[in-house]
Amino acid sequence: MIPNCRLSVALLLTAFLVTLQTAWANTPVDSSRSVIVRSVTLKGNYRTRDRIILREMTLHVGDTVRLGDLAGRVAWDQRNINNTNLFVTVDVSTAQVTPNDSTELGLFDLTVTMKERWYLIAYPVFDLADRNFNEWWYDRGRDFRRVIYGGRLSYKNVTGNNDQLQVIFERGFSQRTVVSYAMPYIDKAQRFGLRLDLAYITNKEIPYRTQADKWVYVKDEQVLRERAYAGLILTHRRGLYHYHVLETRYTRNTIADTIARLNPDYFLDGRTRQQYVAMNYSYRYDRRDNVSYPLRGTVLTGFVGVSGLLPKDDFHYLELSASMTRYWSLGGRFYAASSVRGRSSWPTRQPYFNLRGLGSSSEMVRGYELYVIDGQRSGIWRNSFRYQLFNTRKQLNWLHVRQFNTVPISAYITVYGDAGYVRSTVAEQYQSQLANRLLLGTGMSLDVVTFYNFVVRLSGSINREGKGGFFFNLAQEF
Repeated sequence: MIPNCRLSVALLLTAFLVTLQTAWANTPVDSSRSVIVRSVTLKGNYRTRDRIILREMTLHVGDTVRLGDLAGRVAWDQRNINNTNLFVTVDVSTAQVTPNDSTELGLFDLTVTMKERWYLIAYPVFDLADRNFNEWWYDRGRDFRRVIYGGRLSYKNVTGNNDQLQVIFERGFSQRTVVSYAMPYIDKAQRFGLRLDLAYITNKEIPYRTQADKWVYVKDEQVLRERAYAGLILTHRRGLYHYHVLETRYTRNTIADTIARLNPDYFLDGRTRQQYVAMNYSYRYDRRDNVSYPLRGTVLTGFVGVSGLLPKDDFHYLELSASMTRYWSLGGRFYAASSVRGRSSWPTRQPYFNLRGLGSSSEMVRGYELYVIDGQRSGIWRNSFRYQLFNTRKQLNWLHVRQFNTVPISAYITVYGDAGYVRSTVAEQYQSQLANRLLLGTGMSLDVVTFYNFVVRLSGSINREGKGGFFFNLAQEF
């Protein structure tokens, strides 16, 4: 009988403990209570140094955090690590340790599991020389003579410190050689960084003026334009989201006599050379959930640049610009974004080569992809509403290369509406039909976002002038 009694007591004790555990688990969590980070474990960073990852986190060993804030803090730490562009996937998990006494603070363990990218990417280049695919398709007759070929080397995380070496060697329509090396942190506190840029570029066909908001090209067997620059960039990152950049750059540009005759204002007064030293300062507050395709967060930027610092410089120029962009969730699968940007430059009389409004870079009112609108001042307001079709992660088990066998992919339907304005004193000189008037554009796009920050965008737009088109854009960030 004694063994049976012992068995009965054991069963009763087990049932009591299970009941107590269930009751404890079902007890509502007091979100005002705080817990302490007992440990932070990093997994999967075979090359990347721990300090680079911990630099992106707000939660560290010994920190105290309210339970109500824990989920949000963990989510932003995951996004911050992902935005280093060092990993294919980042997953953060927590395990809470129950306190012995209700008056004690709870403990929890934090685990970050990562899958590193393939950092050394060498690939051939077959690119278009025009501003974008759409200009080449619609305005340049799909001319394959306007292509650039060569090779690029992108070696990120060379030493495990998120540093990057880039080498570009291109020939064809444009001949370009670029070498760049960036070390984001050169001090123990991981605040200051350095980057060195060197470039040499030549062209045998260039736009020498703008006519009715379109570039007009001239071609020759001899080099028509030669550019070279060297830049030293000092970066300072304060906290997690504040970035300061100070750049000093020496630039030397030369053109053939042919260009100076066709457009004496190319460098002004028929000059064939432009040589100067410039210093630029920029600030960025960047708190986006994903730098390649944000859905939530805010980014603010400011820029001031002065060219012609030395007495012998033959180009003097001042530029100011600022922007503010906000991304937010509307609930469910709906998202919105709004951006305001402005730019102004002095003096009023500027070389054609340095005259920039909208369209010559990524700054444009959607619907005007085929136009270049020159001017000294510009403003743009862009708005987007997105619906997420799907967001998933595919595991290719048959591919035994861990840097490539996990493929995150998502797709969005986007409806957008933009407005912009370019203030120009040369609108009459270059027969501009779009400067000094309100620009409006709207449309819809399908955006596909996949691994290694590829963003494929297929869009249909129409502008205020009633001209529409189907446009294709492809972006990638290493």
